[in-house]
Amino acid sequence: MATVSRADRLGGVFVLRIVLSVAVVLSGGAAAHAQEWARKMFETTSHDFGTVARGAKAEFRFKLSNIYLEEVHIKDVRSGCKCTIPSFERDTLATYEEGAIIATFNTRAFNGQRKATVTVVFDKPSYAEVQLQVTGYIRSDIVVEPGEVAFGTVDAAAPTERIIKITYDGRPDWEISEIRSSSEFVEAEAVETQHDGAKIGYDMTVRLLPGAPPGYLKEQLTLVTNDARAAEVPIDVEGRVLSGLTVSPASIFLGALKPGQKVKRTVVVQAKQPFHITAIQSEDDSLEFTTPKIASRQHIVPLTFTAGEQPGRRSFTVDIDTDLPGNVTAELPVQAQVVEAE
Repeated sequence: MATVSRADRLGGVFVLRIVLSVAVVLSGGAAAHAQEWARKMFETTSHDFGTVARGAKAEFRFKLSNIYLEEVHIKDVRSGCKCTIPSFERDTLATYEEGAIIATFNTRAFNGQRKATVTVVFDKPSYAEVQLQVTGYIRSDIVVEPGEVAFGTVDAAAPTERIIKITYDGRPDWEISEIRSSSEFVEAEAVETQHDGAKIGYDMTVRLLPGAPPGYLKEQLTLVTNDARAAEVPIDVEGRVLSGLTVSPASIFLGALKPGQKVKRTVVVQAKQPFHITAIQSEDDSLEFTTPKIASRQHIVPLTFTAGEQPGRRSFTVDIDTDLPGNVTAELPVQAQVVEAE
């Protein structure tokens, strides 16, 4: 029989599952059961980079989300091979917070087929380890400099471009026949700048077009070549696109609330020029807010949420409309957990 503490009750079924798993291990059961609660937080536990050029940035984010009411803490990450460098965005995740374990392929120091196991160690709310698998092939005959297309922070309305140098040393007839983009807002063209026997060079101009959606930009270009061994070579594209409107915080978790409990939060909405907030709307009538009446470059908006009677997770979006040119809008994700009254 398992004894459930007050902390266990706050955690609901998830914590009870952890307690039972640990009990199984202590009684001689399979250790894998004790890791299951941690593994469930990950979207995926393996990634294949495919074929990448030497010097190219090859980075993958293993996304995880704390689906429990207890705080989750990452104690350590380590890799079984120096060909992969692991790191994490944040070591502590509150309920419903998201994070990532970042696996970076060391394409400057290694060549050929490589694989690594990245171990993620958790020590809260219970000890667990999760293994993430990384594989890929690093080509030594193709070099990309710099290793990625880094736009940095750019205005959504302003066109931006970067130049990447691509060099090849192998077959004298090698060529780039096509460049594919994963985004309609990123385009590229390559011009041959060197052809000295087997040494071939290209300058690739990459453009970020106006109208790209605000937020973190993570796209990929694919070089299509006439090399049958590995016809496609990926190149990462990153940046941050700013709109004329920002909302802080970008999302809100209201906490674990009892039925009828009220909680207040403050949201700051700002732009580069004075503007009116013309409307604030939400599909959830448990949320109340006050719409500012005057024009300003910064608006402070108070929000009040009243928990309903039905226990469970509440998730909804607040839409903020303005009179900025182009009728710029913003979205604010809001989440809460309603727990049973004691």
